[in-house]
Amino acid sequence: MFGSLLLLGGRAADVLGRRRVFLTGLGIFTVASLASALGTSEAVFFAARAGQGLGAAMLSPAALSIITATFQGPARAKALGVWGAVGGAGAAIGVLLGGTLTELVDWRAIFLINLPVGLGVAVAAMKVIPGDVARPQWRGLDLRGALVATASLGALVYALSQAADAGWTSAQTLGLGTAGLVGLAAFAALELRTHNPLLNISRLGERGVGGGFVMMLAASAVLFGSFLLTSIYLQDVLGTGALETGLAFLPMAVIIGLGAHVGSHFVGHAGLRIAMAAAFALIPGGMLLLSGVGSGGTYVGDVLPGMLVAGLGLGIALVGVALSVLTGAADDEAGMLSGLNTTGHEIGGSLGVAVLVTIATGAIGAGASTASLVNGLGDAFLVSAIIAATAGVVALFVLPSAASFLPKLRLAPRVAIH
Repeated sequence: MFGSLLLLGGRAADVLGRRRVFLTGLGIFTVASLASALGTSEAVFFAARAGQGLGAAMLSPAALSIITATFQGPARAKALGVWGAVGGAGAAIGVLLGGTLTELVDWRAIFLINLPVGLGVAVAAMKVIPGDVARPQWRGLDLRGALVATASLGALVYALSQAADAGWTSAQTLGLGTAGLVGLAAFAALELRTHNPLLNISRLGERGVGGGFVMMLAASAVLFGSFLLTSIYLQDVLGTGALETGLAFLPMAVIIGLGAHVGSHFVGHAGLRIAMAAAFALIPGGMLLLSGVGSGGTYVGDVLPGMLVAGLGLGIALVGVALSVLTGAADDEAGMLSGLNTTGHEIGGSLGVAVLVTIATGAIGAGASTASLVNGLGDAFLVSAIIAATAGVVALFVLPSAASFLPKLRLAPRVAIH
């Protein structure tokens, strides 16, 4: 639900009002969190989780478009640096908080904690974010394109997320995956002939937008995949509990935040190509360190060094992608491009988890053992290093040069808040 509705959520922020969509999404997400905690059956729980996905798909791109609309010029780079730090570090902190609540309270607490957080954010948003002046422009919302995009992205994300279990050559994976790709091709053709498209396809031809989207796919694949692989190693090989595993991710949260802060300044001085190439040089370095994990390893010796090196690179990459996609966003495109950026994050993450988990579990035969699991994890970390290194090379050729990008960054226009 989250991955398939992000484009619609981003575009809705443009035409219906950024604060309206933000607060509506926050409300849906918070109520659905309560329903998730109170769910008494699988059907109710899955429905509540789908509600969380719907709320998040409105909330996430609207939040990013509000940031883009509020700041201009160099201040936008700094603001997006803060956004990248919060987003990247928040993922690691979520692992810590989830482990703490699960072990010390109950798994339902990971949903109940969203209630006071949601209420607090709502109160702060109403005080801090300017109200939407213009009335909602419902006719500007491309519902036909939204239906095709949502169905296509939903099929693709589901096929990828289930590929490790169903098999890459299964009828489910091939059928849904093919249907999703064909649907996206049809969506692109449809949008080219739509007066107010859900996504301006021509923007993907720009180095910053299209190249940034590709970089987001790669960064998210490694980010999501490495989080899961590291968790498996810590719990299934080293035998750590939920709380201890969560604590193990705290240094990565800090270093990702630092990387995002460094990245905003790095991009502002060296441009996208150099900054992203440097980020995607650090990431494979960290993954190579993690690929050496062993059955008798330790957290400090086998996990932490790779976490820190890769985390620094991921922080730089996340803010670099946001700057690449959103620099130069026009008044009516901030939400749309924010939705595109977040869609790349979700699809890349789904692809990374699907591929890397398949590799990690592929080494486990009928006689599963810790040694075979460790070998599979090492292979998966190695593949993630190859993905990141390849993205670094692509960045040097695809992303805009410093000479063309930096003037746009310094003159980033103020986007009106509707």
